[in-house]
Amino acid sequence: MTDALKRLSDEGVAIWLDDLSRQRITSGNLAELIDQQHVVGVTTNPSIFQKAISDGHGYDQQVADLAARKVTVEEAIRMITTADVRDAADILRPVFDATGGQDGRVSIEVDPRLAHRTTPTIAEAKQLAWLVDRPNTLIKIPATKAGLPAITEVIGLGISVNVTLIFSLERYREVMDAYLAGLEKAKAAGLDLSLIRSVASFFVSRVDSEIDKRLEKTGTDEAKALKGKAALANARLAYEAYEEVFSSERWAALDKVGANKQRPLWASTGVKDPAYKDTLYVDELVAPGTVNTMPEATLESTADHGDITGDTVRGGYAQARADLDAIAKLGISYDEVVQLLEDEGVEKFEASWNDLLKSTEAELKRLAPSEG
Repeated sequence: MTDALKRLSDEGVAIWLDDLSRQRITSGNLAELIDQQHVVGVTTNPSIFQKAISDGHGYDQQVADLAARKVTVEEAIRMITTADVRDAADILRPVFDATGGQDGRVSIEVDPRLAHRTTPTIAEAKQLAWLVDRPNTLIKIPATKAGLPAITEVIGLGISVNVTLIFSLERYREVMDAYLAGLEKAKAAGLDLSLIRSVASFFVSRVDSEIDKRLEKTGTDEAKALKGKAALANARLAYEAYEEVFSSERWAALDKVGANKQRPLWASTGVKDPAYKDTLYVDELVAPGTVNTMPEATLESTADHGDITGDTVRGGYAQARADLDAIAKLGISYDEVVQLLEDEGVEKFEASWNDLLKSTEAELKRLAPSEG
C-alpha cells in the first residue's frame, strides 16, 4: 500500500467518494475512509441511491414508517435520500470546520426529470437545501441550458451548488459565468459571499468511451493512436479555462469581498476501458484547487498503485489542443459528441430515478403494515 492518496491531497486535489448508502454510514465505513483514506467529501446521484435502496435491508425501518404514514413514493425518496445526506454531512462536519468550509461537503441532486425546466429546478434546490438543513451540503444542478439560469438564481440565494454533467468546454465557460452572476446577485442582496461554495463537475471517462468508439470505427493507425487521449485533453483545457476566468477582473471584484473560486471537479473517473490503467483519470489529472470524486474501486486502486508525480495538467495545454485538433481532422465532431453525452447523461439519471421510484414503491408495498 503506497500513500498515493496523501500525495494527491498534498498536491491540492481534494478526494471525494462518489458513493453513499445507509450501510456505509451506520457501519462506520464512511468515517473510516475519512480517517484513513484522505476522503474529504461525498457525491451522490440517482444511480447511487437506486443501488443503495435496492441492496439489502438498511432502509427497512424507515420505509416501514413511511408506508405506515401512506406517503407518496416521491416523498419517500426525498425523506430517505435527505436522511442519508444529512447523516453523511454530520460525519463530515469536522472536515468542513477544519477546512473553513471548502471540503467536508455532501452533494445531493435535484430530480433529474427537471433538467430542462428552470423554475422547478430552482424550487427543488431550495427545498432540498431546507430539508437537509446542513451548511456543508451542495445541491447538484445539471449544466443543461435550462440549468444555467437556475445555477445563477440558487447561488444568488446563498445556496452552495455542485454543477453536474459538464462535458463541453463551451458549456463549462457558461457554468463559470452563471456562478459569477450568482455571486454578483448574492452580493447585491447583501449576503456573505464567503459562505457560498461551488464545484463544477467535469465528466471525464465518458468522453473517451464515445470518442474511442468513433476512432476504432475510423480504423486507421493514426486514429488508434489517439485512443484514450480525448478525455484528458478535454479536462486539461477545462482547467486552463478555469485559470483564465478566475484571474479575470470580474473575478477580482468578487474575490475582494470574500468570494470563493468554483473548483473544477473531475467526475466519472472510473476507467471504462480495461485496456487503460485503472487510475488513469486520477494520475493524469493532478492540479491544485481541484476535486476528484472517485468510486470506491478507483479510490482503492489509487491507494494501492496510484502514480502521483506532481501537477499533470498545467504543462499539457498545447498537447491537449493538438490531440483534440487531430481527432477533429479525422471527421469526429467534438460538438456532436459532447451534446450526445449531455443528453445521454440526463437520460441515464432519469432512468435511474425511474428505477428508484419503482424499487421504492415496491419496498413501500412490501413493508406496509396490515391495517389496524
